[in-house]
Amino acid sequence: MDEFTVAGLRVVREAAACGSFSTAAENLGYTQSAVSRQIALMERAAGRALFERHARGVRPTEAGRVVMRHAEAILGELEQARHHIRGLAVRPAGRLRVGAFSTAMAALVPRAIAATRDRQVRISLREGLSPRLLAAVANGRLDLAVVTPPDTMPSGVRIDPLLDDPLLVAVPLTHSLAGATSASPDMLRAERWIAGSQEPSATLLGAWRDPDWEPDIAFVARDWFAKLGLVAAGLGITVVPGIAVPVLPPTVSLLRIDHPSAVRRTVIAHRGDPGGAEPRGVVVEALRDRAAELSAEVRQRLRGA
Repeated sequence: MDEFTVAGLRVVREAAACGSFSTAAENLGYTQSAVSRQIALMERAAGRALFERHARGVRPTEAGRVVMRHAEAILGELEQARHHIRGLAVRPAGRLRVGAFSTAMAALVPRAIAATRDRQVRISLREGLSPRLLAAVANGRLDLAVVTPPDTMPSGVRIDPLLDDPLLVAVPLTHSLAGATSASPDMLRAERWIAGSQEPSATLLGAWRDPDWEPDIAFVARDWFAKLGLVAAGLGITVVPGIAVPVLPPTVSLLRIDHPSAVRRTVIAHRGDPGGAEPRGVVVEALRDRAAELSAEVRQRLRGA
């Protein structure tokens, strides 16, 4: 007899939340075929369809919404159990578990860690998407994380502002906008884009695009080196967080997006007060100092464009 599984519950919850099997696969680190297989198994166990399939995504059926509600409760209880079990172990003094999204790992986090080397802080790192990092902070698996804040914060998690990171556009050196310092969204409407997903709302394009404009996504690439390689070859343009500027190659030209929403708010997520506490306060202070440095570097590179 087919039964509900924990993996299946996670897939149903994620697919219902984002409205797309492909985006659910990206968020969970699965292949799309693995997500489809889990959905099929869960529908067989339920004895009815859990999702309505449409050309532009999926939507949970009434049965799907019932399963999703129970999935939230069951998975939440399992996370709490893991949290309590981990709390039984005593971590060594001076050890800190830090998470960050991928572009924060490019320069900000490494510089902050380098600045704390003489303070004898032992740091372990975890890279991931902001929602998963926030869940890890909430459940005690991370001590702090550099994330973009969601609309709803997990219970018990506090955030402190770190920087407002400008979103930039990387274009080929042969592009008509190469050498400019900024461009309006209207100037970018006809461009072909390189993005991390075919779903614009799941990419940095979703932070500033006009809801009436559907971008032409020519290529999908999740790796930043792949995106920038495609840009350098003249195959499209891409959105780049300012926080990544120090490690971007000279084979692309950067310009600001003239739009009030073309900024990604970046924060430090933690439980409790990190100020002054060793070793967490040491790392938080280093992150703030390095964030200020990076902001100055972004302004300088754009002025020199």
